[in-house]
Amino acid sequence: MRSKEKKKGNMLVKIIVVIIFLACIGVVINIAPNYIQETELKGKIQLIINNSNVTKKLKNDVIVDENEIIYISFKDIENFFDGDIYYDNDYNQIITTSNTKVATLEINKKEMYINSSKVKIYGSAIKKDGTYYLPFSEMQKVYNVEIKYTKESQIVTIDSLNKEQKIGNTQKDASIKYKPTIFSKTIEKVKKGENVVVIENQDGWYKIRTKNGNIGYTKEVTNIYNARENMEDEKQIKGKVSLAWDYYTSVVPTRNEKIEGINVVSPSFAYVKNEQAELQTKIGEAGKNYINWAHENKYKIWAAVSNNEVGKEKTSQILNDYKLREKLINNIVNLSTTYDIDGINIDFEYMKEEDKNVFSRFIIELAPRLKEYGKVLSVDVTAPDGSPEWSLCYNRYKIGQVADYIIFMAYDQYGISSTKAGTTAGADWVEVNIKKFLGQEGVKEEKLILGMPFYTRLWKENSNEIKSDVVLMKSIETYIPQTAQKTWDDDTKQYYIEYQKNGSTYKMWLEEETSIKEKFKLMHKYNLAGAAYWQKDFESPNIWNIVKEEISK
Repeated sequence: MRSKEKKKGNMLVKIIVVIIFLACIGVVINIAPNYIQETELKGKIQLIINNSNVTKKLKNDVIVDENEIIYISFKDIENFFDGDIYYDNDYNQIITTSNTKVATLEINKKEMYINSSKVKIYGSAIKKDGTYYLPFSEMQKVYNVEIKYTKESQIVTIDSLNKEQKIGNTQKDASIKYKPTIFSKTIEKVKKGENVVVIENQDGWYKIRTKNGNIGYTKEVTNIYNARENMEDEKQIKGKVSLAWDYYTSVVPTRNEKIEGINVVSPSFAYVKNEQAELQTKIGEAGKNYINWAHENKYKIWAAVSNNEVGKEKTSQILNDYKLREKLINNIVNLSTTYDIDGINIDFEYMKEEDKNVFSRFIIELAPRLKEYGKVLSVDVTAPDGSPEWSLCYNRYKIGQVADYIIFMAYDQYGISSTKAGTTAGADWVEVNIKKFLGQEGVKEEKLILGMPFYTRLWKENSNEIKSDVVLMKSIETYIPQTAQKTWDDDTKQYYIEYQKNGSTYKMWLEEETSIKEKFKLMHKYNLAGAAYWQKDFESPNIWNIVKEEISK
């Protein structure tokens, strides 16, 4: 009897031992990750960007030379700071941009140009083992960051100066843990009162960054305050943009009337003069009066700059040469600052399809230069999927990323070269292309402005030919015979007329108050950034009241 009881007791002990053993395994499995060392980081300089350790994501190691100049590779800058960084083979230089800066660094030359001004630096852009590196510690002003290297911990920290940062103090000597648990490995010990960057609070554990750059957890943080607030760009226009393009010459009298419903005027103040990237302005005293009139009426002025005078070949020469692009950009910036202009509207049309990327480079390099002075950049583009020289020459996605606004010139659906009569801007066609901008082209709705025509075309057809003439909105009624009947076209959302005269058939799709209202419906339906009107003085008398009513719905 006693033997059986003894056996049962031994069995119970064994079961308890097994249970304890399994529990211990479970604890070890649970705690072990808190002690795992990142062996792949050993011997490497670690990189912390905005309190995130990105070392594992680096394409190339960070280099710190004997003078403690910190080098980061081209590919890693592309990944973390400038997706548009560019090596310019013609001038053996790297061009990089940020929110308000354009920097160029010639390889192996200890100088840098920031917004066209020369700056001496102690490191240079280099090529090592087939990879380009930039002296990032020399470029803090370019990227608006603060950078620090701690030799003891082999950690480089980079903080964006436009992002929030919280600072606290350790309230007593503290062990900084790898993970938020007392079982975790201690990665650093800090003294009472030491400043730490506070990243977040996780159930009583503060995720912090020490002065050595280590990121870990502690409960011993007090006196937390905001050392920096998030900085966001303020929009120049509150609400919807309502822009009137205005054909301007110095012989046109200064405007004195108020234009209802608009908040931006875009006068044709300048154009590219020649292949040397000189800019011809048309301002003078009359232009200064125009600027005063606009500002007195609380309109912003986004001066239009076109390439109409130079054509596609000379435009191509300028776009493909960095020095010429830079010269043109400097001229445009000088125009905007000299005359107190609020923004620039780039109207480059009829370009080579193969120049799509260099036109994007032009916009990429122009945008920061204007933003430095608080100027707005808008870019006019045509509908997607058209001809090579009028449509396929634009990278709408990239332009939409970089510029403040991209303006869809939603007209000339059937234009001067069309072999078939049709509308200038049917609502169905406009809507299809808005969907393309927002879909396949990847343009954000808050960047897209819908351009509307204040004109149409009168088509004349006979057995031998078809041709058309532009008819201004204000003159449409004079082209409609009394016998002609207006019929509503529900696809184009326009009235249509057709009549016979002298053996020819005349056709016209009307652009007037009703058709413009339908286009505003599309602007609101897709929550676009606003509307633009081509052009002032083409309109019928009541159209600005319609604009005022529709833009703010």
